[in-house]
Amino acid sequence: MAEKYPKDRFDTIPDDLSRVGAHRAPRPKGRGWIGFGWAALATIILIGLGILALSLVNGSISFQGGAAPSSSSAPTATPTPTPTIVPTVDPNLSVFVLNGTTTSGLATTVGEKLTAAGWKVSSKANASDNTLAQTMVYYSDPKNEAAALGLAQSLPGAKVAVTQDYVETGADLTVVIGSDYAG
Repeated sequence: MAEKYPKDRFDTIPDDLSRVGAHRAPRPKGRGWIGFGWAALATIILIGLGILALSLVNGSISFQGGAAPSSSSAPTATPTPTPTIVPTVDPNLSVFVLNGTTTSGLATTVGEKLTAAGWKVSSKANASDNTLAQTMVYYSDPKNEAAALGLAQSLPGAKVAVTQDYVETGADLTVVIGSDYAG
């Protein structure tokens, strides 16, 4: 059942407008080409980015900068030789001798041997642990490494290590005698 309303000015549509519905105007000419242009531009950009990404992944393009690689081989770096440290006897350095074995008087015996070899033994004592197996020469300052190596040569079989554990003794070098000492 259709209701009848009185006719008014909105019911009459001019013939030249060709409207569809009350608020639609005719489409402007060439509007389809604008959408096609945007789609084509987006496609070109996406294809270009895809090619660039594949080239970077495959390694055919690199952004390293600088000169192009030459056909000659690059020079190889020659390794610099590590300077060897020559063991020395430095009578100006103080040596602290600790007995890390159960043999009594070993610190005194080793101290006398080192004094005869030119070292300045400042003190001798027993270590807190008397079950040490390896005779060790400890130094805390890297400049004393050559002297520590020289002191280790005075004690056959001794090893050298850097540590800060014996700094409070005030000695430059510390010898801890182990059970491997065959003096």
